Amino acid sequence: MSMRGIWTYWGYLAAAALILAWGSGAASAVIVVLSLAVVAYATFQVPVWCGAVNRNGTYCRRNASGILMGCAYRQHRWQKMKLIVLRSKAGDFSRAIFPTAKEKFAAFIAVGGLASAMAAVVVPVLTN
Repeated sequence: MSMRGIWTYWGYLAAAALILAWGSGAASAVIVVLSLAVVAYATFQVPVWCGAVNRNGTYCRRNASGILMGCAYRQHRWQKMKLIVLRSKAGDFSRAIFPTAKEKFAAFIAVGGLASAMAAVVVPVLTN
């Protein structure tokens, strides 16, 4: 695998490092940084399909970066952002954001990273 291929999937390495950090009892600051890195990767950089709704009612299958970002079409980027803020139907929202298992896994690691960041901040406050 080339360096470009490794750089494309760096967030999965960060997720693995986050799991190891929790298991080894690393400092809270390390866990927070790794958690936020995983969330940022899944939200804005993981390679996924666009998933925006086309004019004929199908979903765009062009490559995009991140579960919140659309493909190279400007309208698709705005449509995905609008869908999150002004969603009219939950089914349309979930089909556009999570059309395949890859997007669902990216969303899972994003939520896990966010929960990890919150836990890394809250647990030391409660235990001290």
